[in-house]
Amino acid sequence: MKLEKRSLRIAGHRTSVALEPEFWAAVERLAYARGVSIPVLCAMVDQTRVKEDQSLASALRVQALTFAQDQAQARAAWP
Repeated sequence: MKLEKRSLRIAGHRTSVALEPEFWAAVERLAYARGVSIPVLCAMVDQTRVKEDQSLASALRVQALTFAQDQAQARAAWP
C-alpha cells in the first residue's frame, strides 16, 4: 500500500505526515465528527502524544482506529 503524504502547519511550523489513504479517510471522518479541520485535529493529537515514544503518523492511526472501534460499538449497541 502506498502512503499519501500531506503537508500541514502545526503550532506554527510546517510538517508532513504520511498515512495510508484509508487512514486519511478515517482521520477526515474523525475531524468531521469533532467539528474541526484536519490540521486542527492533527495539532490536537500532536499535543497529547508522548513525543519521544510515538510519531504523529502513529498517533493519528491510533486515534483513527479508536474512533472506528467506538463507532462500531455504538452501532452494535443499537437494537
